Amino acid sequence: MPIRVNLDVMLARRKMRAKQLAEQIGLSETQLSMLRTEKVRGIRFDTLAKICLVLDCKPADILDYDVDPADLYLADEN
Repeated sequence: MPIRVNLDVMLARRKMRAKQLAEQIGLSETQLSMLRTEKVRGIRFDTLAKICLVLDCKPADILDYDVDPADLYLADEN
C-alpha cells in the first residue's frame, strides 16, 4: 500500500505511549495497534483529527504517500 503510517515516530517525538494516546482519543489499544502497523484499510477523519490534536501535529506528520501510478487502476479491480 502506498500510504504509510508514521504514528510511532510522532509518539516517540512526543514521548507518549500508544496506550496513553488510545485512552485520550477513545480507541482501544488493539484498534490503535492495527493503525500503527498499517493493518487497516482506512481511518475516519474524526479519529485522525483527535490524533493530531493530542499529538499537536498535522496529518502529513503521521501519514506518508509513496507515488505509485498503479493506484489509478486499483479501483477498477474491485
